Amino acid sequence: MPGSRERIVREDGVYKVLNTNLVFSQEEILVEVENYPERFSPNVVLRPLFQETILPNLAYVGGGGELAYWLERKSLFRHFGLQFPMLVRRHSALWLDRDAGKKLTKFGFTPAQFFGETDALVRSFVEKNAAGELSLEMEINELKKIFEQVAAKAMTVDPTLEKAVLAESVKVAAGLEQWQGRLMRSEKQKHETTLNQLRALKEKLFPAGGLQERHDNFLPYLLKYGDGFMEALKEHFAPFDAGFLILEED
Repeated sequence: MPGSRERIVREDGVYKVLNTNLVFSQEEILVEVENYPERFSPNVVLRPLFQETILPNLAYVGGGGELAYWLERKSLFRHFGLQFPMLVRRHSALWLDRDAGKKLTKFGFTPAQFFGETDALVRSFVEKNAAGELSLEMEINELKKIFEQVAAKAMTVDPTLEKAVLAESVKVAAGLEQWQGRLMRSEKQKHETTLNQLRALKEKLFPAGGLQERHDNFLPYLLKYGDGFMEALKEHFAPFDAGFLILEED
C-alpha cells in the first residue's frame, strides 16, 4: 500500500513483504533494488552500515545505550569490509527537581547512590532505619567455625563422620539465613509506605531502569521551567565529557 512500510522476510526460497501479497524471487528482488532503491530502507540491524557507506564518519558521538548498540554491529562492519568509526561517549545528565531532592534527603541517600539497583536501595534504607540489627552474618560465621571444630574432632574419632557434621553445618546455616530473611521482611512491612515512595522516586529518575534522556521528552520541562531550563543545560553541559552530570533544582 502507498505510504506503508513493511518488513521483507525470506521464506521457502522467496522474498515476501509482510502484510501484503508481494512476493519476489531472488533475481526479481535484486532487479527491484537496482531499479527502485528508494523503495527499500534498512532495518535497525543494517542502518549503521548504510549510514557509514553513504556518508562515512571518523567518529560517532552517542550515549551509553547507543554506543552499546554500535558495538554489537562491529562484526558486521568487519564482514562487509567497512571502516568502523571511533565511538565517543557524550555527556549524560540527570535532572532532580525540588521535590525529588527533598525526598532524597528524607530517605538519606545522595543522588549518586540512587544509581544503584532498587532492591539494594530498599535493603540499605531498611538496614539504616531498623529498630535492631537485621544481619545474622556474624552468628552464621561463628556457627560455621564451631561446626568446623566439631568436624575436626569427629575426624579423629571416625573419618566418616566429618561429612555428616559439615552437612549439618550447611543445614543449620541455611536455617539462620531464612530467619535473617524473615527479619528483613518484617522490617520492610513497618516502612511499607516510605519504601513505596522510594520505589516511585527511583522509577521517576530512572524510568524502566533506564535514563531520563531515553524516556522523557524535554517539552514538559520546558513548559514548567521556561527558557531558563535550556539555558541551564547549555551552561553546565560539556558534550564530550564522558562523565555523568546531576543537575538539582534550587
